[in-house]
Amino acid sequence: MSSSELLGPVSHVVTAGVATFADELVAQGVPVTRVDWRPPMPGTEADLADVALDARRIDANALALQRMLAAGAELVDVRPAREVLGLETGQFLHAGPPITWDRASGPMRGALIGAVLLEGIADTPEAAEAWLAAKDNDTNSAGPDLAPCHSRGGVGPMAGVVSPGMWLFELRDPGSGRTSWCSLNEGLGKVLRYGAFSPDVIARLQWMAEVLGPTMQRAVRRRGPIDIKAIIAQMLHMGDEGHNRNRAGTLMLLRELLPAMIEGGEEAGPLADVVRFVSGNDHFFLNLVMPACKLAAGAAAGIEGSTVVTVMARNGTDFGIQTAGTGDRWFTAPAHTPEGLFLAGYGPEDANPDIGDSAITETAGVGGFAMAAAPAIARLVGGTAASAVATTGLMYEIALAENPAFTIPALDFRGTPTGIDVTRVVRTGVLPQINTGMAGRVAGTGQVGAGLVTPPAECFTQALAALAELAREAAQAEARGAARATARDTGNHED
Repeated sequence: MSSSELLGPVSHVVTAGVATFADELVAQGVPVTRVDWRPPMPGTEADLADVALDARRIDANALALQRMLAAGAELVDVRPAREVLGLETGQFLHAGPPITWDRASGPMRGALIGAVLLEGIADTPEAAEAWLAAKDNDTNSAGPDLAPCHSRGGVGPMAGVVSPGMWLFELRDPGSGRTSWCSLNEGLGKVLRYGAFSPDVIARLQWMAEVLGPTMQRAVRRRGPIDIKAIIAQMLHMGDEGHNRNRAGTLMLLRELLPAMIEGGEEAGPLADVVRFVSGNDHFFLNLVMPACKLAAGAAAGIEGSTVVTVMARNGTDFGIQTAGTGDRWFTAPAHTPEGLFLAGYGPEDANPDIGDSAITETAGVGGFAMAAAPAIARLVGGTAASAVATTGLMYEIALAENPAFTIPALDFRGTPTGIDVTRVVRTGVLPQINTGMAGRVAGTGQVGAGLVTPPAECFTQALAALAELAREAAQAEARGAARATARDTGNHED
């Protein structure tokens, strides 16, 4: 029996799931609309239903998106971490969810060793490692005070280690007055954020603290606030996507600062060194994109009933997310290892699991979500120009909005997909796409490549379960309130 005999006269058919039936209909001339339906992640049906029935969800998500899209980002100062955050000797911040030395990955350990050497707490890598391990073995011993960058309102690339003497970019949302920060970018290869701590790494960081930071500070203060959000919008039209490609953004930043540097009377030699360092480091602007995205994503934090993701971050061991409706609570699972292209002499066995706070870019709708704006990114992380466009297209399925400030020429200036929705991720099985650098698994190695990675699905199913529990509690509280109101209205109440 043919499908036409089975169905009788039909003008149009909508199909979902297996393609064989749809193919047969098309072969017989029946108009077909194919729906790309996928079952939800296993065991999540009840939680999805409870969250879908949460009376707060629609308005809460609308508010979260409104705040995210409205957030601005201006570079207002450059200062040492001890001034910006009040960090003291022995205190260190790091990327990703909370981690202790005993669980830290190789690149995280390497970055912490380098930071201890930089701060003069220890004279050798071996002594630094012993000092870092001391607190794990004896809580009364000297040792590091470790906390996530996100817990202090900022972000750190790769290992993300910040110590008191490191200089930070300070950004502010002019609308709300909220601030965020990020360290200055060291360049690529053997650098601290990738876990390297050799003498040349420490020497570069010392130069950054003595020359680069103060020069940038004087230029920013002379120039006045720089609209970083506007530069991000422009760079998306110039082939950057804001995570692994920041070439246009870096040069536009330098254009904004150079007149102030020259007018400020900087010495020719140090000024030339600064300009040479920044212009030769295509990733320099990444460390401004990240806190700008933190300001946007963070604007949605603390909205009860919202299912929007506000943080995605990795510490080299765990991947963690936070949502608008669950506050500062982390939902974590073992981080995946990126897949992509490797530097000469390295291969998949050398790569550490995913690390860094830089996935805040995808959380705010750029980076991997804007790959269609940067087809050349495929040469860095693997894939093709067509796959970059397809990746952005897929991300619209899990995002609640399109960002009118960040548009993509290749998609007829469509706004980037923004506002990852936990329920959409779980319902479709589509995981956020992140493009990232790869750190060497062994402490001291540095960068080994760049590639693509997705978060563990468990992060989203855990977050959904927590949101469902909060939704049930809210429904129960509303029911109790309604019962008390009814009792008052009827006079049938208990004293």
